[in-house]
Amino acid sequence: MSTTTGKINVQTENIFPIIKKFLYSDHEIFLRELVANAVDASQKFKTLNGIAEKPVETGDLFVEILLDKEARTLTVRDRGVGMNASEVDKYINQIAFSGAEEFVNTYKDQQAAQLIGKFGLGFYSAFMVSSQVELHTRSWQSPSADGVRWSCDGSPEFTLNAEEKADRGTDVVLHISEDALEFLETERIDALLRKYCAFLPVEIRFEGKTINNTAPAWVRKPSELDDEAYKAFYRELYPFAEDPLFWIHLNVDYPFNLTGILYFPRLKKQVEVQKNKIQLYCRQVFVTDSVEGIVPEFLTLLHGVIDSPDIPLNVSRSYLQSDTNVKKISNHILKKVADKLEELFKENRADFEAKWDDIGVFIKYGMLSEEKFFDRARKFCLLKNVDGKYFTFDEYRELIRMNQEDKDKKLVHIYTTRPDEQQLFINAAKAKGYDVLCMDGVLDTHIVNFLEQKLEQIGFVRVDSDTADNLVRNDEQRVSVLDQAKQDELKSLAESQVDKARFTVTMQPLSTDDAPILVTRPEFMRRMKEMSAMGGGYGFMGEMPEQFQLVVNTNHPLMQKVLDTGDAELRGNKLQQAIDLALLTQGLLKGDELSRFLKRSVAMLES
Repeated sequence: MSTTTGKINVQTENIFPIIKKFLYSDHEIFLRELVANAVDASQKFKTLNGIAEKPVETGDLFVEILLDKEARTLTVRDRGVGMNASEVDKYINQIAFSGAEEFVNTYKDQQAAQLIGKFGLGFYSAFMVSSQVELHTRSWQSPSADGVRWSCDGSPEFTLNAEEKADRGTDVVLHISEDALEFLETERIDALLRKYCAFLPVEIRFEGKTINNTAPAWVRKPSELDDEAYKAFYRELYPFAEDPLFWIHLNVDYPFNLTGILYFPRLKKQVEVQKNKIQLYCRQVFVTDSVEGIVPEFLTLLHGVIDSPDIPLNVSRSYLQSDTNVKKISNHILKKVADKLEELFKENRADFEAKWDDIGVFIKYGMLSEEKFFDRARKFCLLKNVDGKYFTFDEYRELIRMNQEDKDKKLVHIYTTRPDEQQLFINAAKAKGYDVLCMDGVLDTHIVNFLEQKLEQIGFVRVDSDTADNLVRNDEQRVSVLDQAKQDELKSLAESQVDKARFTVTMQPLSTDDAPILVTRPEFMRRMKEMSAMGGGYGFMGEMPEQFQLVVNTNHPLMQKVLDTGDAELRGNKLQQAIDLALLTQGLLKGDELSRFLKRSVAMLES
């Protein structure tokens, strides 16, 4: 064979659609593309050799990456199908002609191997980091040592000539350019291979080590895997994570192709939510861990792998959002997750309840963000009370129907966000026969507002938003033992000892078993401020001081004793002590005020 020179044929009718759909945004992608091509070549060889009249000796099929820092070369070597001179001219010199696509079409009736290559541009990604690229190749059907060498410096000019090559397959040799010397570092190449090639179906070797697991759990049948196998794969993906709660194995071949395993991690309500844990693959090649738009937003809290050749890659988010296959895949994943959760709830409710602190974050996030999921989740979403008992929405409605219905026929759901700090209020509510929910999760502020809109005739009231008598509003009237004049005197004295910008003093005839003074946080204003702090609008609320209500119990014996105290200073101290005790229960007594309270307490004990 004589040396040939020529110009690479750029076919504009093929290249323009590809430019629109398949653009490289990161130079490191070149290694993924070249290794994927090498895997394709190996898979092709297995298919063709398997149907050949005279099969050749297969030997070990692997892809090897060779680094020569001194020569400044990086080589991707395979023992796959290889090419002869005419095939090099066809597949390399004519950009955008997809050999993988042609191969599948030709051998589709003979169960051809699934191939990664889609557009025929992967090879040319090598020029992003190379000043020159060489191809040393020999077809599996060529006579012994009858190889081909192709070379190009990134311009349209190339050289193509015969050379001796001992083994079938292809070596792609990259002469790394000055601005890409990072790709001559062993650690950098090792990291890229482990990132993009960890689960390719053909063995990948680098520096004498095998990089990949060729048969990851998601490509195997669920019947082949036990619980330990699923957990072992999870540890392979996330080496330092706790074992997952449970998992969902996805396996769909119609009307789209989708495989994968989604794991429910142990989040715990106080743990900061971490996304970017689901890895997207295309035929076992890593693509991205940013899967927004491919899975429903709330399921980005999950961990695991999804693999689909039907998801368009390297395109804009707006394209993903409008792609019909992506929408079908997203809806399917949502349905599978809802099915799994409902199945767990029905089959073993005790275990479901035991895992609620973790599961609840997913379910509540899903209800807030996906209407379709809310319709399913309302059957198994749980409310937990301060006694550690769990109820569905319907079960809880029945529990409180007799005792917590207000004058407007609304069922009042009383809740606490900080059980330890709000114990005084919880005890007062329970003394009246009320049930108190524990709503101390990271999403519960949003859930409270959401459920009031979605469920009929219910309301949520935090246990410290008012006195126990007023949590469930009705027409019952309690009479004060103090006449109006004494109430006015007591109110004036209390107002003189608090910051009127923060506290509104009210007089209420509570039970003698209630505290003499209570500090409550009005529900509406508190919710507005909380939503503002979490970015829910009402930005002006952040500038306003938090509002509280100072409730003086006119039926408590201490209030009469305060009024009967002749010494004005002592009377003021007694009332201030009662006020400070109320502030203390809400965590509002700090700094100098706390110091004065402690000194006053000691003085009263000594008197």
